[in-house]
Parts: sequence; C-alpha cells; structure tokens
Amino acid sequence: MVVMITGTSRGIGFETARYFAGMSNFEIFALSRNKVGLDRLADECSAPGHSSHLHPLVFDLDSFLDKPGSLLEMLSGKIDHIDILINNAGMLINKPFQEVNRVEAEKLFRVNFFAPVMLIRELLPLMKGPDTTHIVNISSMGGYQGSTKFPGLAYYSASKAALACITECLSEEFKNIGIVLNCLALGSVQTEMLEEAFPGYRAQLHPKEMAEFIGHFALTAHRHMRGKIIPVSLSNP
Repeated sequence: MVVMITGTSRGIGFETARYFAGMSNFEIFALSRNKVGLDRLADECSAPGHSSHLHPLVFDLDSFLDKPGSLLEMLSGKIDHIDILINNAGMLINKPFQEVNRVEAEKLFRVNFFAPVMLIRELLPLMKGPDTTHIVNISSMGGYQGSTKFPGLAYYSASKAALACITECLSEEFKNIGIVLNCLALGSVQTEMLEEAFPGYRAQLHPKEMAEFIGHFALTAHRHMRGKIIPVSLSNP
C-alpha cells in the first residue's frame, strides 16, 4: 500500500510516518522542506526486518505552487498509484489580526489551503485506479464551525476552515471516480509548532497519540464515511 504524507520532519507528520513504517508492506512517501528532519525520520524508520519502506522527499509546498508538475517529476518511475494521501503540513502564526501583514496572511493560505488543494490536483492521475484512494485533510478545531475561537489565530483558523470546506466540495466531485475525502479537525497537540505559537502551553495529547488515530482513520474510515469533517479534540467546542 502506498501512503503519502506532507509535513513529516517533526510533530504529527513525523509520528504518522513512523506509524505506517512500523506496519507491513507499506511504501511511505514522506514530504517536507526540512532535510534534517527527514533524515532523522529515515533513520528511525530503517530498522532491520521491516517490510515497509520510507522514501523521504525534500519538497517545499509553498514553492510547489509556482512549479506545477514538479512533484510528478520527482515521483516519475517511483510510484504508479497512491492509496492514502494525508495533507498534514501546516503553518501557524499567532498575531493580533491588525498586526498580520498581507505577506504573512497570504503565506498562511498558501501553505494551509492552496498547497494541499494543488497537491490533490497534481496527484489525480495517480488516484484514478481500480482501488479507492483516501485523502485525509488535516484541519484544526480553530476552523471548525461553532468551536471556540482564539485571538491571534484569525487567518490560521480561516485557512483551516477553507480546507475543511473544500473537503466536502471535492468529495462530491470525486465520488464516482474512486476517491474518498475526509477531514480531521484536530484540537491542541503538544508539537513544536504549538510551542512556537503558544510558549508554555501544555496540550493533553502528544504527537504519537494523535498519529496513531490519524493512521487508523486513514486506513479504515473511507469504508464508512466520505466528505466528513470530524472534530478530534478532548475539549468541548
């Protein structure tokens, strides 16, 4: 089974790649712009006796938007289909609305919304096979309708809400070509990105715990649901 995951150099993406690498007969394509983190991931997933293989790909999703076709070129000869795509990569800026400049606002939407959407579009030729492809978009409780909103996260939350909405839209468009989309709106997880945005805050969940949930969801949920936005949080909205 072929799995592609973005944002794998640290945090949830790192642990999700490790989750699949610990299973049998998986080919995991791990994308990140951070080569140091990818090298560490590759080292941790290279245990003798594993039947799964991790393929680290240094790939900047922000730059990718200006280079259509670049990912398919990298994948040429390495892959002919994708069973699971997990759009995990994300960016978070914690700033009051009036202090976020246009460049920062645009980058948040480029990384959190446009990049995963264009990634889906570029990889469509690898998804229209006889077997179902499950696309799991990783959103946030900040972008979940009716949830508690926090000052400083307006653009971040809006970009994640857009990703959740397009999950519903594309699910309808792709329902007859063997592609299932679902979206997980995650609550706080103790990642480096969270620590950078909220120094000193302590979340109840750690990346490995969330990664196990995401991995199991990616493997099984397409048989039971499509186009759903699922809140995954220990706190009330």
